Amino acid sequence: MRLAESPRALWALAAVSFAESSFFPIPPDPMLIPMVLANRKKAWVFAAVATVASVLGGIAGYFIGYSLESLGASILTFYGHADAMGEFQAMFAQWGLWIILIKGLTPIPYKFVTIASGMAGFDLKIFIMASIATRGGRFFIIATLLYFFGEPVRAFIEKRLTLVTTLFVVLLVGGFIALKYIF
Repeated sequence: MRLAESPRALWALAAVSFAESSFFPIPPDPMLIPMVLANRKKAWVFAAVATVASVLGGIAGYFIGYSLESLGASILTFYGHADAMGEFQAMFAQWGLWIILIKGLTPIPYKFVTIASGMAGFDLKIFIMASIATRGGRFFIIATLLYFFGEPVRAFIEKRLTLVTTLFVVLLVGGFIALKYIF
C-alpha cells in the first residue's frame, strides 16, 4: 500500500499496462487495486491511465503482429499449412471485433489479442475503438467497485475477477444482440 501511494506508482501502472498489452505477461490489476484502495479519490485517474497505456501498448502489440505476419506465413508454409494463415485471417475478419471485446475484458493476457489482430490485418481503427471500450470497461469496473466498496470488494475481485468480467461480457454481448434485433 505504501508503494501504491508513491509518486512513481502512476508511471509504473502506465508502464505495466503498456507492456502487458504488447509483450509482458503480468496484468496491471495487481497494481491498480492497491493504488485505488490507497487513494480512492484518484480511482478514475488510475483507471484512465491504465486504459490509455493499455491501448497504446495494444497498438504496439498490433504492429508487432503486423510485422510478424510474413514470418508467421513463412513458418506455416514451411510446415505445409500455407492456407492456415488465410483461414486465420478470414476467421478474424468475421469474428475479430468480438474476440477483441471478449478477450480484452478477461484476465487472459491482452497481448495475444493485440498481436493476433495485427497478424490478421484487422482494421486498425476498429481495433483501437474496441480496445478503448474493452480495456476501459475492465479498468473502470475495477476502479468503480473499489471506489464504492473499498477493501471488502478487493478479496472478491482478486478471487472472482473472471466471474466479474464474464458477467460483464455476457451483458455486453447481450446488449449488442438486443440492439441488433430491436433495430
